[in-house]
Amino acid sequence: MKPSQHPVDPRSPLVFDVRALGRRAGAMTTVRTSVPAPAGLGNDVIGVPEGAPVELDLRFEAVVEGVLVTGTAELEAVGECVRCLTEVRAPVDVDVQELFVHDASREEGYEDEDEVSVLSGDYVDLQPVLRDDVVLDLPFQPLCRPDCAGLCPTCGVRLDDHPGHHHDDAVDARWAALGALDLDDVADAAPDGVEQAAPHPYNRPGPSQGEELSR
Repeated sequence: MKPSQHPVDPRSPLVFDVRALGRRAGAMTTVRTSVPAPAGLGNDVIGVPEGAPVELDLRFEAVVEGVLVTGTAELEAVGECVRCLTEVRAPVDVDVQELFVHDASREEGYEDEDEVSVLSGDYVDLQPVLRDDVVLDLPFQPLCRPDCAGLCPTCGVRLDDHPGHHHDDAVDARWAALGALDLDDVADAAPDGVEQAAPHPYNRPGPSQGEELSR
């Protein structure tokens, strides 16, 4: 079971007072409001800026176990394209569905207790729920567009802005001097004072047919 929402701050924009629902199963109320986004709604590459508007359309319904919250949240995430590093803005629409149980209901047990939230007195704290839902909905590798060409690995220019951009093949400076040499001249020339080696005995030409007959 998720830990109790340890003392919550009723003044938090994502904390809602559900006292009016009482314990009457079927009692219901709806809330449509815009609240500032809390910190931490995102991952390392994209997220919802703290303070950005979060549009909430929620329904709070009393059930036997506690309060069932359903609805939607609309936000805008901001990040960087993982290929070209330009800014990316992506709408985020998440469905909210969470059961908040009364403290007394915790003793009854649930099949998957880790997926159950607990009411903090008469308050529902939606911040942990919203954070989980938003992070799961965000792209792991945001792109400015699906076919983004990225950056030039040589100079870093954005390739989508320069479709014909390219670089000539670079020559390693250590080999550049060899390009000016005439390899045929190098093969024919011998250093001063150095005699050319005599041919190996096995490589000498054999006697001609006439020489062989004269012996």
